Amino acid sequence: MELRKLGNTGLEVTELCFGALPMGPLQANLPEEEAVSLLQKGLEAGIRFVDTAESYQTQSYVGKAIRRAGLDEKQLVVATKSMASTYEDMERSIQKSLQELGLAYIHIYHLHAARVTVDVFKERAGALACLKEYKAKGLIKAIGISTHGVDVVREAALHDDVDVVYPLINRTGMGILAGNREEMEEAIHLAATAGKGLYAMKALSGGHLIDDIKGAFRYVRDIPGMHAVSVGMVHADELTMNLRIFTDENYEPQPDMTRQRGKKKLMVMGFCKGCGQCVDICPNQALRLENGKALVDPKRCILCGYCSPGCPMFALRLI
Repeated sequence: MELRKLGNTGLEVTELCFGALPMGPLQANLPEEEAVSLLQKGLEAGIRFVDTAESYQTQSYVGKAIRRAGLDEKQLVVATKSMASTYEDMERSIQKSLQELGLAYIHIYHLHAARVTVDVFKERAGALACLKEYKAKGLIKAIGISTHGVDVVREAALHDDVDVVYPLINRTGMGILAGNREEMEEAIHLAATAGKGLYAMKALSGGHLIDDIKGAFRYVRDIPGMHAVSVGMVHADELTMNLRIFTDENYEPQPDMTRQRGKKKLMVMGFCKGCGQCVDICPNQALRLENGKALVDPKRCILCGYCSPGCPMFALRLI
C-alpha cells in the first residue's frame, strides 16, 4: 500500500489504519489468538499503520502481531493512547505500552480525550509534560490527541507541542461534540494548515453508514489534509473488503459483506441497576435512564464501547 507523510511528523503511514478497538474486550472480545492472527494478516497485506490504546486492552495483541509479521518499529507506525492526567500516571502508561507493544519506541502517543472538553490541555498538563519529556528522550516520536470535539481540534491546532490530531468525523456528523460536521471540517483544515498529522475515526458512524460503505469512506478520504482513516476490523472478510476499498477505486463491496458489519448493537442486560454511570460516561448522549434502567438510543450510539468498562454491573454488552 502507498505510504503517505503524516503532516510534519516525519512519519509515513498507509491510508488504511488498522483500528484495534473492536477486536478487544470492550467490543467483540475476540480470543487473543484470533485477534493476533487478524492483525498479522493485515500487516502482511501491507498495512503499516495501527491504532490501539491502553484502555482497549489490545496493545499486547498488536505487539505479538508485529513480531509474527517479522516487522519492527522502523517498518510501521503504531499509535496508542492513555487517559492519564498526571505526569506519574502517564509515565506508567508509557512504560506499560512499551512493554506490551515490544517496541524500542512508540511512534504516536495520544492524550486519550474522546469525551474531554477544550480544558484538556490544562487538566492534563502533567501528562502532556511527561509526553514531551519522553519525546525528547526519543521514546516517543510524535505527541497526539484523540477527540470527538470540534473545540479540542481547534485548540490542538494552536499547540506547537501537539504533532498529531485524531478526530471523529463522518458524513452525517454523528458523534461530533461541540459542533457539527462542517465545523469539524473547518477545525481539521486549521490543524492541517498548522502542519499536524491527521487521521480519522468513526468514518462509518459506528456502522450506521454501512449501506454506502465506500461512499462513507470516500467522504473522509477526500477531506483536505486527512492522511489516513482508522478502521476497526474483527473478521478476515472485513479486512479483505477494506484493503480492496482503499486500493482499488473500481471495487464495489458485496451487500452481504456490508450487512455483516452492521449487525452489532449495544445491549443493556436485565440486571442493570440504573446507577446512571454509563449515562455520564457516554460521549454521544446515546444513553438515558428510564424506569430505573439504562436505555440506548440506537440513532445516537456509535458503538465506541466507552460505556462498557464504566458499568459496575457489567450490564452493557456490544453484541
